[in-house]
Amino acid sequence: MKSIAIIGASGYTGAQVTSLIQADDQLKIQGLYVSENSLDKGKTLASLYPVYSHIDLSLVPLTEQAKQTIVDEADAVVLATDHGVSLHLAAWFYQAGLAVFDLSGAYRFVDSEQYPKWYGFEHIYPEVLAEAVYGLAEWNAAAIAASKMIAVPGCYPTASLTALKPLKDLMTDSLPVINAVSGVTGAGRKAQLHTSFCEVSLTPYGVLGHRHQPEIATQLGQQVIFTPHLGNFKRGILATITVQMKPGVSEADIAKAYEVYESAPLVNVYHNQFPKVDDVVHTPNCLLGWKFDPLNGYLVVASAIDNLMKGAASQAHQCIKIHFNY
Repeated sequence: MKSIAIIGASGYTGAQVTSLIQADDQLKIQGLYVSENSLDKGKTLASLYPVYSHIDLSLVPLTEQAKQTIVDEADAVVLATDHGVSLHLAAWFYQAGLAVFDLSGAYRFVDSEQYPKWYGFEHIYPEVLAEAVYGLAEWNAAAIAASKMIAVPGCYPTASLTALKPLKDLMTDSLPVINAVSGVTGAGRKAQLHTSFCEVSLTPYGVLGHRHQPEIATQLGQQVIFTPHLGNFKRGILATITVQMKPGVSEADIAKAYEVYESAPLVNVYHNQFPKVDDVVHTPNCLLGWKFDPLNGYLVVASAIDNLMKGAASQAHQCIKIHFNY
């Protein structure tokens, strides 16, 4: 049984991954941690989220002593923390010998020059970055098993890449167009005006400049047009993608490409049937639905995930299971 420390446990994703690990007979929670300045330190997780009343654990401030206790007692650490915080914590725990599962964007790019542009900081741990692998569970299992530094993908990239990667050899060089809508939990637990109940409506944001665009393009090996939207619902993502197929590609070719997921129990593919967000909320699943127009060569594929589950916590859980060969 492996012992897992969870840092940033008071947030939506941290609480969700805590629940998944607590329910897993092959894993145990070493401790739940928040920053030393957090207003939640000393509180129980159940006091913040009564739905987790069965988890009788308190949120411990991440002091230097607490960090050393984690190294002494845990096999791995999950970081549900801000990108700038994860940058340093991931390197520290990795260098101390623990497996690190980072849910931020601090280690998702191999190219260190991407970080100042998209995340606003210089990446100062090139040796650790060189060891990081991208934790897209259905595609990178061997690398996840081999590395102790796993960068869990973003929620939008998970939905988009799961839909597009099987099609890579069938697509033209035309840019796939991704329109994706996320529930407001993707913005985190901290109160903000634009995510308040009275302000939320369906609207695009980060147009032609969202940091998940280069993440998708890097992992796909092709540029894309990505437009995220904020929806007036709590959780879930629906990405609707339009992509041009090469001349001569048939429905049978597309169906065969998606057979890559026949042995992937969390990904289900439907032809001429499209998913909705309610189909995946509170599950670790990704549902794909596609339709092809052979007259103009365009394919439309929709991808639905829960942004807090397959887009974050349950994919981290998958990566933990893969890494420890469970």
